[in-house]
Amino acid sequence: MLIALTRRVSPRIAACELTFLPRVAIHFAKAAAQHRQYERKLETLGALVVSLPALDDQPDCVFVEDPALVLDEIAVIARMGAEARRGESESLAEALAKYRPLVHIREPATLDGGDVVRIARTLYVGRSRRTNDEGVRQLHELIAPHGYRVIPVEVRECLHLKSAFCAISEDAVLCNRQWIDVEPIGLEIIEFAAEEPGAADVLRIGETILMPEAFPRTREILEKRGYRVETVDVSELAKAEAGVTCMSLVFDANV
Repeated sequence: MLIALTRRVSPRIAACELTFLPRVAIHFAKAAAQHRQYERKLETLGALVVSLPALDDQPDCVFVEDPALVLDEIAVIARMGAEARRGESESLAEALAKYRPLVHIREPATLDGGDVVRIARTLYVGRSRRTNDEGVRQLHELIAPHGYRVIPVEVRECLHLKSAFCAISEDAVLCNRQWIDVEPIGLEIIEFAAEEPGAADVLRIGETILMPEAFPRTREILEKRGYRVETVDVSELAKAEAGVTCMSLVFDANV
């Protein structure tokens, strides 16, 4: 059974953390409506959506990917790089404990789930403003006994690794070469449309690639290569530096 763990939008989302985008007004009702559409899209792709209530005092709580990483054997509870967000972790850990044994990243490490791209038994981990070297080291220590390896990737011009690099198959990625160091990747790199630099953040569910509808040229590139693509409008949520990956934790409950 495929689970998509989500969390509703905080009414304080306009006070979210921002690093690379200017702060503009975010309409809460519109953001919440787009998030419900996103959840419905996940359902149409075969996931059972488990939607947690919003944490009203945590503006970024909808971005459930950052506080945790779910593997087949364990769930890793992260220590996020933005101190103001660390209050999101406890209730998310309680929800994940129903499905996986929990392990924890500890101080002085920082790690955001948005900096981790899993392809088979390899985890590409971004060294970013939110994830430090100790976070990479501790993650490797926690997951190596389960047969995973870690490949660090330098992140330069974006918030998280997944802002610039996401899997579209077991051997190919959609990638913005300008935002990260591609040398360690060792996979086929598919170029996005040049006028859509944020288009690399896509969510692969089974044989389908889910992406924002704001990137039609990149969708066309993927479809011409034979990929099945679905889109969703996340334009209001994108004002909070959101992508389609960061608003869900998708995993198989039966492994």
